[in-house]
Amino acid sequence: MPNSASETYRPRPRPRWWAELIVIVAVYAAYSAGRLLARGDVSTAVDHGLAILRIEKALFLNAEHPLNRLFTSTPALGIPADFAYASLHYLVTPAILVWIFRRRSVQYRAARTWLMLSTLLGLVGFTLLPTCPPRLLDAGQGFVDTMAQYSMYGWWGTEASAPRGLGGMTNQYAAMPSLHVGWALWCGVLLWRHARTPLVKWLGVAYPLVITVVVMGTANHYFLDAVAGAAVMAAGALLTGPTMRAADRIRAAARFQAERVPGTSPSPRTSPIVSSGCETSAGERFPGQRTRTSTSSADDTPATAR
Repeated sequence: MPNSASETYRPRPRPRWWAELIVIVAVYAAYSAGRLLARGDVSTAVDHGLAILRIEKALFLNAEHPLNRLFTSTPALGIPADFAYASLHYLVTPAILVWIFRRRSVQYRAARTWLMLSTLLGLVGFTLLPTCPPRLLDAGQGFVDTMAQYSMYGWWGTEASAPRGLGGMTNQYAAMPSLHVGWALWCGVLLWRHARTPLVKWLGVAYPLVITVVVMGTANHYFLDAVAGAAVMAAGALLTGPTMRAADRIRAAARFQAERVPGTSPSPRTSPIVSSGCETSAGERFPGQRTRTSTSSADDTPATAR
């Protein structure tokens, strides 16, 4: 029997799709519930939003206003942007996850762990820093909610991208960090790394950039929200390796404990010596033992002299 848990480690087989589906659904459900529970005071969220806006203006990073005016005045841009904001987040991300599971199974576990860790880190951000998005600020700040303006073209109402009548099921003050941008960056990195054609690789580059423009133009996020979303994904990427190694050690230790034989019984890999401590009487021999024909003096002759 191995004398350490590390010696019992064996590479994990390809995960079962239904088990992965259960895990992902459970994590996303916990994340969604956590977003609702993380609702903070509205006045505090508004203060945070205004503070972010002031910082951006001081650093000349305020791209939200010109983009929002462009989307508001140009339906040909605003309407597709609203559809992109309301749907791609929930379509492209699982599609990439399924693609990695089917075509790049070796990299799947790391990709899934990265996505989940980053999402949980985003939930921490929503809890610690509730933030009012630009579209919910006072009208004097100059933002227009394009989702509300073009709501007749889609399934959403006036409460972000939630379907009409389900706005109460979402936390509209969870703007910092932007996981729309974070998840899009995750998708882009995986496409760039694992796609085989240059076109798909460059789509992976374009996708997070387009989503960044969309979230600002629709007045759902500030530029610094997008930066925070990228930072959360970077932190999740750094934590993925240590998390997987820790999980492997825990799994190996658990397997080692489960395979241990209780008591002091010998290891199944070693067979006990049956004749240990036993003697035979004169003329008696074990079954299959050869009969000696030589004299005792001949047996005492050193092997080098024979």
